[in-house]
Amino acid sequence: MLLFFVLFFGISFLLNMILRSSWIMSFVYPAIILLIVDNFPFTTYFSSPGEAFPTVYNQLINLQIVDIFILASGFAGTIVAGIVIRFLRKSGYQMF
Repeated sequence: MLLFFVLFFGISFLLNMILRSSWIMSFVYPAIILLIVDNFPFTTYFSSPGEAFPTVYNQLINLQIVDIFILASGFAGTIVAGIVIRFLRKSGYQMF
């Protein structure tokens, strides 16, 4: 859990610094969860969405509690990175 928190904190901190928006990774994270959970190519969502979305929904429902906590800690990392970036900008630090 700590690994996912630190990993997504770092990734979202860098993206927030470069793209100058505080919450970009928090909005992208659900798509990343879909890529982690599903076992078919990403293009399936566009080529046959009628099969892809119910399949990934069932896979999300059947996740173990440990997997849910791990994915939630990654999402918490993206949120904390957004808060830290906002705090640093408010304190006068201009990043990129």
